[in-house]
Amino acid sequence: MKILDLPLKKQWYDMIANGTKREEYRDIKPFYTTLFRSDDGTFKDYTHVRFRYGYTKKTMLFKIENISIGRGNPEWGAPDFNVFIIKFTDETL
Repeated sequence: MKILDLPLKKQWYDMIANGTKREEYRDIKPFYTTLFRSDDGTFKDYTHVRFRYGYTKKTMLFKIENISIGRGNPEWGAPDFNVFIIKFTDETL
C-alpha cells in the first residue's frame, strides 16, 4: 500500500467526510508535480490517499481511483484552470 498524505482545510475535510466531495485538487506547481509524477512523466502508483484535518492527527483513508489533470468541480474548490485531480472511492478502515 502506497499512501499519499494531504492536509485539508475544514470545509473540504467536512465535505469529504460527509460524502459530498469525491475528488481533491492540487495546483500544477513544481511541488505537486514532483509528488504525483515519476521522472518519466507517468503518475506515481499511489494506492490510497490519507486526508488530514489540517496538520492534526484526525485523518480519513480512501482508495485512489485515479490521478489526472483537468478541470474539477468549482463547488468542490476547483479553480477555473487545469489542476491535478485525485479521484477516490469509499473510505477504507
